[in-house]
Amino acid sequence: MSDRPDLQLAPAHGATIAVIGAAGGIGQATVAALAAAGCQVFAIDRADPLAKMQDIWPDTITSVAIDATDAASVDQAFARIAAEVPALDGLVHLAGFTNPRTPVADLDPADWREVIEGNLDSAYLCARAAMPLLHKGRAPSVVLASSGLAVKSMPGYGSYAAAKAGLLAFMRVLAAEMAPHARVNAIAPSAVDTPFLQGGTGRQTRALGFDKDVYVKSVPLARIAVPEDIVGPILFLLGPASAYITGQTLHVNGGLLMT
Repeated sequence: MSDRPDLQLAPAHGATIAVIGAAGGIGQATVAALAAAGCQVFAIDRADPLAKMQDIWPDTITSVAIDATDAASVDQAFARIAAEVPALDGLVHLAGFTNPRTPVADLDPADWREVIEGNLDSAYLCARAAMPLLHKGRAPSVVLASSGLAVKSMPGYGSYAAAKAGLLAFMRVLAAEMAPHARVNAIAPSAVDTPFLQGGTGRQTRALGFDKDVYVKSVPLARIAVPEDIVGPILFLLGPASAYITGQTLHVNGGLLMT
């Protein structure tokens, strides 16, 4: 680790970071990396998947149960965090899921609303609730998880693509509103080999219509991403090495989308 703080890629030792969607594949890897860097981590997710993590995570990680689509639940979760720490130095929003691939003409309005709420609405509710703590933090940084599908359209993902594209617009507005004290950026991963591809952690396992073998053939780096591929960019955007970056989208896709 460099002695120069501006070259440190992870948040500073002792930084307080909240991770929403902490029990998912990317979330688990992010929580573990932040804890290893000496951060104080609040792992936030639904109660059932969080309970499965209790024997895996060290005692230094504080679990906070939440329904990220319910405003009252989100407010209660961040009130609990505020009772334990005076400020947050970082917020990572990884909550989200998609339903099986369905053409828009056949998409049920309830399925549309469920995906919008789980991905876009939850980001708004969590960012809003975290703002008072972030404004008290040390060079606070927010990282929102979008998707390559927000900019590279594929049939069957109408609600998910719309939610993730909306999240990018929301990120840019939030970055403008929270500057200069706080930074806000997004990552946009391609497919990642996690339970998300079967519906998401804490949700019913179901086929989403994703063909991994066909997908890998289209990726220049010739493999599907693993959670650790996404953790590095998250830590970078949280840490001091990205101190002059805000309102940006970092694509992490093995060359699938080159911009």
